[in-house]
Amino acid sequence: MMTQAFYTGIAGLRSSSSGIDIMSDNIANVSTTGFKGQSYEFSSLFDSALATNNSGKSSVNSSIGQGAKLTATNIDLKSGTMVLSDRSTDLALQGEGWFGIIGNNQDVYYTRDGSFNFDVDNNLVANDGSYILGTLGNNISENTLTTPLAEVPLGGLNTQEKLRFPKTLAYPPEPTTTAKFLGNIGTTADVRTMSAAVVDPAGVKNDLRLEFTKSAVQTPPGTQWDVVAQTKSIDGSTVYDTQSGTISFGSAGELLSTTLSTIDNNGASVAIDLGSDFSGVVSLDNTEITASSLANGTIGGDLRGYDINKNGEVVATFTNGKQSSVGRIAVYHFRNDEGLGRVTGTRFAETTNSGKPLFYQDSSGQNIIGTDITNFKLEGSNISLTTGLTELIILQRAYDANSKSITTADQMIQKALTMHK
Repeated sequence: MMTQAFYTGIAGLRSSSSGIDIMSDNIANVSTTGFKGQSYEFSSLFDSALATNNSGKSSVNSSIGQGAKLTATNIDLKSGTMVLSDRSTDLALQGEGWFGIIGNNQDVYYTRDGSFNFDVDNNLVANDGSYILGTLGNNISENTLTTPLAEVPLGGLNTQEKLRFPKTLAYPPEPTTTAKFLGNIGTTADVRTMSAAVVDPAGVKNDLRLEFTKSAVQTPPGTQWDVVAQTKSIDGSTVYDTQSGTISFGSAGELLSTTLSTIDNNGASVAIDLGSDFSGVVSLDNTEITASSLANGTIGGDLRGYDINKNGEVVATFTNGKQSSVGRIAVYHFRNDEGLGRVTGTRFAETTNSGKPLFYQDSSGQNIIGTDITNFKLEGSNISLTTGLTELIILQRAYDANSKSITTADQMIQKALTMHK
């Protein structure tokens, strides 16, 4: 049995060497974004039973161990440190979950590394060129935004696709439909004016101007005014429509009625809202003359760029100040995250142990990302350098000790051979 010490020592060298390999890889990736470290498990090899006369009759375990071996490596799933970034496309998952990526080989992998960016073709990609999976908003047609969306709902598992967006995108103009006027025109016979910027169907801003003149015939106790509305181009060279009406105010200056309702704005009908009572246009004495307006409608805009918000939504921003969600990044979950297959320290694959990927759902059955996403941040490596170096020292000591047992066994055999001579 003397030679068993050789094999026991070799088994110890192999297991310690494997542990050193694992810890060295962990330490080497201490600065790798999204890296998940590995831990190791050793187990004892089957004992070798001794042949004794008391075999089967004694409670004493008559056997000799044969060393240890590496039996398993496990993914360390604890979160890494959050690191600030200067890009809105860099994302960090605050809770559980994985980003889905797909390469040119069409294999899907899962990662916590949120170092994303838009490539020259406006594909949302990882640093290695893999495509990010998610749900497209389907609100873009022929490089035109068809419907502004505040949010793109997350689609089904089998509908996730590469997130690719057009390089040029137009925000369509929205013609003005209502213009509301507010202010005090006073009670004297001076001419008062109010104006509002209104957008026509071509996306051009025009001027809607109201001119108030006190009516020649007054019927107390209130006052009556004539009003002329006119829509024209900003430079005044083109008049699109002119409408007139009358306004009646009560004795306290509140608006009682108006006959002015709508006006044409180069092909779009605009409702003129003067308010009612004291909300809108009033006729007050000994009070400051004021005028303001509110009008809906939006001029067209061109794409400024794409950003990603904390909800994982890809948001298009336009030159007219408008924004629209056009996609959403998918976040995958697994019943057993530790069962994922390790492809690299930052890329993992589905296995039978992990189970199929799934999406969380809210109370209404809508798919949700099920975690918090922070942009302008990245999840760093989850390796503690202090712990890694300590483990490395322990493994090195174990390796040295196992090599010592081999040396000792060799010396004992040499001694035995010398005695035999």
